[in-house]
Amino acid sequence: MFNNLDRPPLDEKFLRGRLVRPGELWTQIDVLAETPSTNAVVAAAAAKGQPEGLVVVAEYQSSGRGRLGRTWTTPPQSAVLMSLLLRPTAVDASRWPWLGLLAPLAVAAAVREVADVPAQVKWPNDVLVEDRKLAGILLERVEGPAAVIGIGLNVTLRESEKPHEAATSLALEKASTTDRATVMAAVLRELASRYRTWVESGGDPETILPEYRELSATIGRKVRVELPDGTFLEGTARDLADDGRLIVDTAEGPRPLAAGDVTHLRSA
Repeated sequence: MFNNLDRPPLDEKFLRGRLVRPGELWTQIDVLAETPSTNAVVAAAAAKGQPEGLVVVAEYQSSGRGRLGRTWTTPPQSAVLMSLLLRPTAVDASRWPWLGLLAPLAVAAAVREVADVPAQVKWPNDVLVEDRKLAGILLERVEGPAAVIGIGLNVTLRESEKPHEAATSLALEKASTTDRATVMAAVLRELASRYRTWVESGGDPETILPEYRELSATIGRKVRVELPDGTFLEGTARDLADDGRLIVDTAEGPRPLAAGDVTHLRSA
């Protein structure tokens, strides 16, 4: 339906052979031609008792969702659009939000490794190249209990297809590869490695924090943050707290933020 010589379809059998192996985290990989939302597909599977390790990938999402209720749309076969099912039941529920920081970290590390693109993480869960958005992550907790991690990573998005000026893709960043299977496999490997380390530590933030600080595009920057109640604050993003909140030094003092839409401000 969406076949394009410049954008070949993903090969489900190839991906399963490469990633689904005894003892590995990923237990099933399904490639869908089209779906409203991969997160919704995985959440439904979780509700039916699907074990940890399911990966659902879509060539096209008609109603993909990002943070704050935003939509995520890309041309067919131009991105890695996938959702993952995890059940970190050995970790206290209060630490599950760290998955929202672990996932973009894994994406950035994978892109750096296989595509030679200097990706960074933007709090809470975007992946940037400089201040251009390359990928977004949506973390949802569902009944089970389970966590669904949605990842949208632009691979061959063209300049004329950008949904907004701040968007970018691996192709636009002159990546060393734009093969979606290669990029997807790298992301899943990096995520599995970090996830297992985090679970084995009981969800210890120190398994994530040092690398997150190193690859953060937000820490140390002047920022403007839109808070969930619609108000704004400005200051300098100093660090992450032990619970993953962003600490912003404002004129009124430090503010630890659990949620918000961050804009990086350029220095005068």
